[in-house]
Amino acid sequence: MWDGWTKASHVGVLRNWETVRVLTPKDISGLIARVALGDRAAFDLLYQGTSAKLFGVLLRLLNDRAEAEDALQEVYVRIWQRADRYSASGASAMSWLIAIARNHGIDRLRARKDGHQDISQMPELEDKDPTPEMNAMASSERVQIDICLDELDSNRAQAVRGAYLEGYSYQELADQNKVPLNTMRTWLRRSLAKLRECLDNA
Repeated sequence: MWDGWTKASHVGVLRNWETVRVLTPKDISGLIARVALGDRAAFDLLYQGTSAKLFGVLLRLLNDRAEAEDALQEVYVRIWQRADRYSASGASAMSWLIAIARNHGIDRLRARKDGHQDISQMPELEDKDPTPEMNAMASSERVQIDICLDELDSNRAQAVRGAYLEGYSYQELADQNKVPLNTMRTWLRRSLAKLRECLDNA
């Protein structure tokens, strides 16, 4: 753990994130590269510029603000520990961060459902890197997801990608598509049902 990191400090950033300069993809990539070298100032900037987005991802998954705040702290611990793996992932910088947040949120949901600590949270048992088999499976699943998304109307598919792969809030997507918030929620609910049906039949 790095010096000076507290839950209070990261909650404070969440409350004041509107004042933080928006980072470009190039900015985020550069900061991750500096974090990989142990640059704590870069880590602070990365946190300030991306934590609101990752918090939104976690909050939608967990539906509990306090738990999402705790999970956010754990996500940035992982980012600090794994920054050196970013360049090899092949993902865009923000997508890489969102994937870490989503995976951790899913781990917490599974642990909540099972009523015990998730195995990935046990340091002595955690497999830090995906195996070639896991990478192949993930790649195959992503191809099938893309195929099923292509069967949706283009604006619905774009909304699903925005909400669940890129971390946009429902309100942001509603604004982008110039529709009411409740309409966007309906789009996403129906689109996810169609997506699930397509994946089940694949």
